[in-house]
Amino acid sequence: MTRTTSGPPAAEMIVGAVDTGTTVFDAALAGRSQRLVRHDGVVLPLAVQRWHDDADTDDDWLLGRCSGPTLDLGCGPGRLVVALADRGVAALGVDVSVQAVQRCLERGAAVLHRDAFERLPGEGRWQHVVLADGNIGIGGDPVTLLRRCRALLADGGTILLELEPDAGLWCGAAYLECLDEPALDTLSFDTLSDAPWFPWAVLGPHAVDDVAAEAGLAVVAHEDGARVFVELAPV
Repeated sequence: MTRTTSGPPAAEMIVGAVDTGTTVFDAALAGRSQRLVRHDGVVLPLAVQRWHDDADTDDDWLLGRCSGPTLDLGCGPGRLVVALADRGVAALGVDVSVQAVQRCLERGAAVLHRDAFERLPGEGRWQHVVLADGNIGIGGDPVTLLRRCRALLADGGTILLELEPDAGLWCGAAYLECLDEPALDTLSFDTLSDAPWFPWAVLGPHAVDDVAAEAGLAVVAHEDGARVFVELAPV
């Protein structure tokens, strides 16, 4: 497994300024256009509009794999929770962002304002845990996050995971940049941003088997369409 993991240049400059991710996504969750800037200079777009829209056909594979009580970690505005409820599947969203929780409540999604690593209801009894929209990055350590998800599952349960297409594994620090800022055209990525850094990770098909194995999981199904998904089961 190729693992790229390191801190940003001059990492000591941001000691005490690295954010845990509790509020850094609030602007996007309020509807502002943003992108994620990694410490290595790679820029990843965020599908902010998709988060706020209703679930669409690109979500169908993931939704169709959820046949019982489902926990959506990092649920954002709750589109998947609502879609599952509409299909008759009991679902609960979990998010640390107040903005996310407010959006969920506005659209009638069941939601809990809590960190994914804090005590959650029904631990060990969920049929499915969902990590969509890049949420495998939460905490900056996919193995630890997947182990946490595994502990939430009932016997026979699975994890539904969205992957970054054509990627391996990257772990490090990142910050979010608003695209609707007037000064966007003058921004340079050669120096540290004033925005809060937070730990993040990216996982793609080239590394998912090894990462899953390290977490005690295996890929049991996958979907390579407009978006890339896998289903993981404990081994």
